[in-house]
Amino acid sequence: MLEVNFDGLVGPSHNYAGLSLGNIASATHAGATSSPREAALQGLAKMRRMMALGFAQGLLLPHDRPDANWLRQLGFAGDDMAVCRAAWEAQPALLRNAFSASAMWTANAATVSPRPDTADGRTHISIANLSSMPHRSIEAEQTGRQLRLLFAGLPEVVLHDPLPACFGDEGAANHMRLCPRHGQAGLEIFVHGAGPVNGFPARQHRMASQALVRRHALAPGRAILARQSDAAIAAGAFHNDVVAVANETVLLTHEHAFAERESLYAQIRKALPEAEIVEVPADLVSLDDAIRSYLFNSQLVTLHGGGMMLLLPEEARDVPPVARWLEHLMEANGPIGQVEFMPLRESMRNGGGPACLRLRIVLTQEELAALDQRFLLDPAKCDALAALIARHWPERIAPEDIGSPDLWRQCQTARAALLDLLGFAPEELR
Repeated sequence: MLEVNFDGLVGPSHNYAGLSLGNIASATHAGATSSPREAALQGLAKMRRMMALGFAQGLLLPHDRPDANWLRQLGFAGDDMAVCRAAWEAQPALLRNAFSASAMWTANAATVSPRPDTADGRTHISIANLSSMPHRSIEAEQTGRQLRLLFAGLPEVVLHDPLPACFGDEGAANHMRLCPRHGQAGLEIFVHGAGPVNGFPARQHRMASQALVRRHALAPGRAILARQSDAAIAAGAFHNDVVAVANETVLLTHEHAFAERESLYAQIRKALPEAEIVEVPADLVSLDDAIRSYLFNSQLVTLHGGGMMLLLPEEARDVPPVARWLEHLMEANGPIGQVEFMPLRESMRNGGGPACLRLRIVLTQEELAALDQRFLLDPAKCDALAALIARHWPERIAPEDIGSPDLWRQCQTARAALLDLLGFAPEELR
């Protein structure tokens, strides 16, 4: 079995509206001018790099934005343009939420339990409800349509509807998996918060994580519930993947990521004795520096030639304590033997690094072949996507542009061109 990454293609409406409470980067850059074209090309470059390293790579598509149907549910009437215009005039914040491109962060799309871990031998995928933030709560329906198309040819994949909205679930950003190899039975770690901290919400509810363990039919001993530390949430770690990342036998984590870390580490070592816990001490890298650099919001992958590589945002080498710790990591001759940096500035400024942009799914070669191939990439398709982005994606979006009908039309035209290029009929994804 192999791990396939499905990255979110950054949509043409990518902007800095600062909608995500508790996300320091998002709040810091609220009101800045975004570069959707550059953002999409940066994300595509990361996908290309993963393919060049020999990994199978897929993508999920930008959602229809602005979401006029959501605005209609809030009482605005008329055609799409009339609905958006009325919302902008009455309550601009509503249109900003309806215009968000946050579906690009597919780590929040769903939680995945591969079949080696489940009692029924099937892969279970739960679409995240993302109910804690208005702009994200509108994503589940369109995400579900894409995932149902993607897995329509795989009856052994069980796709679950979102949990009830009263139990906040933010997807794989709060879920890690440790295992000897991707195709072997593993240990799944579900991370939750414990209430608001300094005004920042704990977005993943414990009861949501418990429900995921049940509905995914995880075999006994294959799941651990862990609480994120209040210190991490207060510092801006709105998801666990901002302070920890796992791959096969390795857990890379900040010292202050978890509320009861020694108990968690003991549970991990008991369930998976070969696990290696690489802890970054707080006296070498503070939580603030870890979150500012997105050291942990990186892709930790097993290279085909052996060993592991950490794919980081360029910002990680611009924070001196983080850069020094990475040098120490390379000198330690440990399980992570290589680091690489990617320019993802546009996504980073909105609060999402390499790990936010991808959803990891473990599949067999036969299952990979049975997927809807329109969602999978090859070099020629990447070239075509790059050319389309250069033609159709806006070069810049300033805050005041969000109220422009010309921009709304450009975003709709760009997405329609994307669907046409990939062979999707519009009604398949509405």
